[in-house]
Amino acid sequence: MSTTILITGSNGLLGQKLIHGLLMRNKNGASWNIIATSKGENRIKEKGGYFYESFDITSKSEADVLFEKHKPAIVINTAAMTNVDACESNKEEAKALNVTSVENMLHAIQNFQFKTEPCFFIQLSTDFVFDGANGPYKEEDLTNPLSYYAKTKLDAEKLVEKSNVQWAILRTIIVYGVVDGMSRSNIVLWAKDALEKKQKINVVDDQFRSPTLAEDLAEACLLCAEKKAKGIFHVSGKDQMSILEMVYRVADFWKLDKSVITPSKSEAIKQPARRPPRTGFIIEKAKRELGYNPHSFEEGLEILSAQLVV
Repeated sequence: MSTTILITGSNGLLGQKLIHGLLMRNKNGASWNIIATSKGENRIKEKGGYFYESFDITSKSEADVLFEKHKPAIVINTAAMTNVDACESNKEEAKALNVTSVENMLHAIQNFQFKTEPCFFIQLSTDFVFDGANGPYKEEDLTNPLSYYAKTKLDAEKLVEKSNVQWAILRTIIVYGVVDGMSRSNIVLWAKDALEKKQKINVVDDQFRSPTLAEDLAEACLLCAEKKAKGIFHVSGKDQMSILEMVYRVADFWKLDKSVITPSKSEAIKQPARRPPRTGFIIEKAKRELGYNPHSFEEGLEILSAQLVV
């Protein structure tokens, strides 16, 4: 008997890794009925082994129709507006994509799940729900969002926690990796590209993070789905570093010139949205309860490098 799992945001970096991870599990004997959803056309290269539906997460009626049609046993919600500065200047759109969308899906689930087995809902969230005064953080630490993006993600968490569906929330930090078609960038690919072109770049040295390989985050999501492990989990890479050190390590890995990198302070960059100075996660709960075992940053770069060659 197959289990229906629905992925939102399947065109995105994490969404694609989840679809690839589920297809690999099915090749190895699992029996997932995979529903991939994103807005517009399917951008995943591999077209077989799953069903694709175009889905506008901000539409309540589309959510009702989609969820009633497929009645997923598990939902992993990766769809969101994640550009922190864009959220600050487009608050209405940010709220629609990050909060109203979750409300729509939870409502749709509650409509159908009384007729079927309970649905397990996995929500992706962010280290930015913390103010960065006392990182690295464990799951029980007090939240204090500094930006509108962070506020929307925390509001979504609260909606999930108050709902009558079974749930898990996976918070993560700076996800990097390679997507099909290279349609989107991330900090690692941006740094590599800029350094290869010998562009002069300003990089902050007073923000500290734990960058997360997309494959590691996808694996954590799937382990959570398989175990139906409820609650909040912190899922990130194991190495904490400044953004500047991250870019230096990218330069070292690909043997690129670091002299074009200028260390800068957050205040000098003048970004519209405030960032927490020091996050990072204590990931012991995810290791213990999910079996999460992330790669080191350099191991992640090795995986990314191999994918870029293909």
